Amino acid sequence: DVRRASAFLIQGEEIGDLFFGNKIYGVNVWTPPAARDSLTDIKNLWIDTPDGGRVRLSDVADVRISAVPNVIAREDQSRKIDVSANVKDRDLGSVAEDVEKVLQSVDFPLGYHAEVLGEFAEREAAQNKLLLAGSIAVIAIFFLLYQSFGNWRMTTLTFFTLPWALVGGGLAAYLTSGIISLGSMVGLLTILGIATRNGIMMISHFQHLEENEGEVFGPALVLRGARERIAPIMMTALTTGLALLPLIIAGNIPGQEIEYPMAIVILGGLITSTLLNLLVVPTLYLHFGKSKKMVTTTT
Repeated sequence: DVRRASAFLIQGEEIGDLFFGNKIYGVNVWTPPAARDSLTDIKNLWIDTPDGGRVRLSDVADVRISAVPNVIAREDQSRKIDVSANVKDRDLGSVAEDVEKVLQSVDFPLGYHAEVLGEFAEREAAQNKLLLAGSIAVIAIFFLLYQSFGNWRMTTLTFFTLPWALVGGGLAAYLTSGIISLGSMVGLLTILGIATRNGIMMISHFQHLEENEGEVFGPALVLRGARERIAPIMMTALTTGLALLPLIIAGNIPGQEIEYPMAIVILGGLITSTLLNLLVVPTLYLHFGKSKKMVTTTT
């Protein structure tokens, strides 16, 4: 084995351990100094062959002086070398994409390949998990709306108005960093949940006024319901915004790489989601949310 022979020449070969005085000493065997003082001596080193013969090392190996790493790291029985770099004035995702494009044009020797790992790979895995969890949450929100309204038309209409609540969060991210990071995605899902909760609370109250308090379906019912739900909706927005304010004031400092963009997106989304539930949802209910009494009478 040429690699084993080279290691043997340079640093010796450990053949065992010596125990003395409660300490362990490694026992290494080296070639004589005369056989490793020069490149010519190493080339002329005799090696035993399986059939009992002997050949020079230069006959079976390319012996030369070259730079080698001090430490050889391995992963899954393969050699590896890590190349590290920090990102400045650009987002990690775009830099990683540029690196991957360049690597695709590099012609690596047989058996060699490059991988972009580290924080980028971990972030990609986290984003994929977050997208999967978000998709499941969106489906659950749809059926939760139907469970609350008992009406497919109102459920579908309310469901497709929810993305408008995310507009403020998207604008806040664009105006601050211009990047939709992992923290921003968490903030968008949070806004979606807040908008859903407020929408259910608003429309359920409209239905309660009609079914239990004798209000006639029409503008008066919608105005009364909206006025009675202004306080809880505004309190939700204000308390959440005040809780996030310290994170925003502190800024994008080390240790808040996720919390800061999340707080920015949530605060921006709270504005649009509050306006959506106080202005848009009552108007849509008035135009499309037919009275259950009217539907029953017609049937």
